[in-house]
Amino acid sequence: MDYRKTAQEILGYVGGSKNIVSAAHCATRLRLVIADNSKADKEAIENVDGVKGVFEASGQLQIILGTGTVNKVFDEFIAIAGITASTKAEAKEAAAEKQNWFMKAIKLLGDIFVPIIPAIVASGFLMGIMNALDFMNANGFLAIDTSSSIYVFANLFSNIAYTFLQILIAFSAAKAFGANQYLGAVIGMIMIHPSLQNAYTVATEGVQQTQSVFFGLYHIDMVGYQGHVIPVIIAVWILSVLEKKLHKVVPAALDLFVTPLVSVFVTGYLTLSIVGPIFVWGENAILGAIQWMLTLPLGLGSLIMGGLYAPTVVTGIHQMYTAIDIGQLAKYGVTYWLPLASAANVAQGAAALAVGVKSKDQKIKSLALPSSLSAFMGITEPAIFGVNLRFFKPFIAGCIGGGCGALYASLVHLGAKGTGVTGIFGILLCLNQPLQYIIEMAISVGVAFVISFMIYKDKDPVVKTAATETTVEKTEETENVVEAENVSAEEITSPVNGNVVATAEVADETFASEMLGTTVAVEPTDGKIVAPCDGEVMNIFDTGHAVCIATEAGAELLIHIGIDTVSMDGKGFVKKVADGAKVRKGDVLIEADLDAIKAAGHPATTMMILTNADDFSKVEKTAAGTVTTADLAMKIEK
Repeated sequence: MDYRKTAQEILGYVGGSKNIVSAAHCATRLRLVIADNSKADKEAIENVDGVKGVFEASGQLQIILGTGTVNKVFDEFIAIAGITASTKAEAKEAAAEKQNWFMKAIKLLGDIFVPIIPAIVASGFLMGIMNALDFMNANGFLAIDTSSSIYVFANLFSNIAYTFLQILIAFSAAKAFGANQYLGAVIGMIMIHPSLQNAYTVATEGVQQTQSVFFGLYHIDMVGYQGHVIPVIIAVWILSVLEKKLHKVVPAALDLFVTPLVSVFVTGYLTLSIVGPIFVWGENAILGAIQWMLTLPLGLGSLIMGGLYAPTVVTGIHQMYTAIDIGQLAKYGVTYWLPLASAANVAQGAAALAVGVKSKDQKIKSLALPSSLSAFMGITEPAIFGVNLRFFKPFIAGCIGGGCGALYASLVHLGAKGTGVTGIFGILLCLNQPLQYIIEMAISVGVAFVISFMIYKDKDPVVKTAATETTVEKTEETENVVEAENVSAEEITSPVNGNVVATAEVADETFASEMLGTTVAVEPTDGKIVAPCDGEVMNIFDTGHAVCIATEAGAELLIHIGIDTVSMDGKGFVKKVADGAKVRKGDVLIEADLDAIKAAGHPATTMMILTNADDFSKVEKTAAGTVTTADLAMKIEK
């Protein structure tokens, strides 16, 4: 591969060096922040030799080149462009600065809600299970002892994240705004204090108590903020502003006492007296507008939003939808938005499934089929970025299918009693209308699959001619390759102790879609990363978060520790080997601090990727359940 030529072509297709704001790379991707997106020809970049995929995320143009290639192309790229390399953190900062105020606000909502999604999902899923049990019990399908400790405790746990949601949001928002997270949590506690009337009882009991504020200027309702999102976020923003200013003006000797006291009291008073009432009204107005749109005659609004849902995932706007779900649950008792999201998600999965079924290209099949399964479970990024957007027509088919499913949901007034779970398992939240949910899914899947199958077509294969083939002169380097080819089969063990994760569930679309090659993912229980077989270290990254190994059979393995951990700049990683080192199976390659990874906000999921799987006639993933570094993870044969 001519790395310089690849770099030149990429630079030309992104609009030249004057259009580059920042350039960085990780183990697999070239990450560019460009000044004018209209000057970037993504389709042309995808056809550049060595490029495996292109997508935009968080203000960055990410070009997937794969391990061992990206660093060489990057070196040529910055040399040709005449620019300096940026760190991953600098690239992210540049991307954030480049975004307009609306996208910055969306990113902020994502920074607040994404960390608490696991808690919402846990409660939502448990609520769904309890709904299912109650449904089967009430209809005589199952006899349940509702007085048993398991049932009572499960019922108690099921809504816990929603009961104290304001505390979770406040804690997360404090981190996003740079405030003390524990003071943020206190603001969340104030807003649902037991002395305030629970907001959910106002509709049936009326307002029980009022309080004069600002020396009798006016009265406020002494009602909590259960189910409200925007007032909490605004309140914590006020806290962050006050706290930062006080840190600057209060003498150091008094700072520990004065700053927390004044920050909490002033923020709390302003929140209950001004901020809360105003933004509750504003939030209700927004929810009312959304509900009006979703209930337009003939389901027109839902049709449009169901069709546009997937594009909002591409832009990142979907990060705000959790707030809509929570607001609708508080106001209407159900969320009409979640069924819409489910329709859009499974539709993208069906479109990818059609590609996998129709394509004769084994590489596309191996990418499309697992990606579609992931989308049916509610995780659409692998299907959208790895398959549908790549070929575009399936993406449009998915949007049409999602719109049709959402249209039906609107016509039958389909609502979910919880949030956090979409796709197939979303039925657990819709057991008040199970048949309608199933019909919605069938419409979305059927329409998207049929349209995608009809319009998708494999690209014509490139036929090699004698003029395009090259002859490799036998050197010491190629002799080593010949020796490697004598090893026809190899068994590769897990590089770390832990629990095997379904690849489609990995929280990164590139790894989840196996775009880089056959992937085994493990959630580690310790941070000792070892060689999965005998081989040679091709490249261990300066940051220590990834290492590449060439095996005796000629396999090229990338072991990548965590998601987006390149941004940690080496903190939490200790390299135990160097480039060119010969290693034996079980030798320690890297020691990773799992606590440091999690504290930095990154999943610790560790991937082992066979990046040249096409060189082997048989590749079999054998890892399942709990594995140790002695357990087989992959078998390969030439």
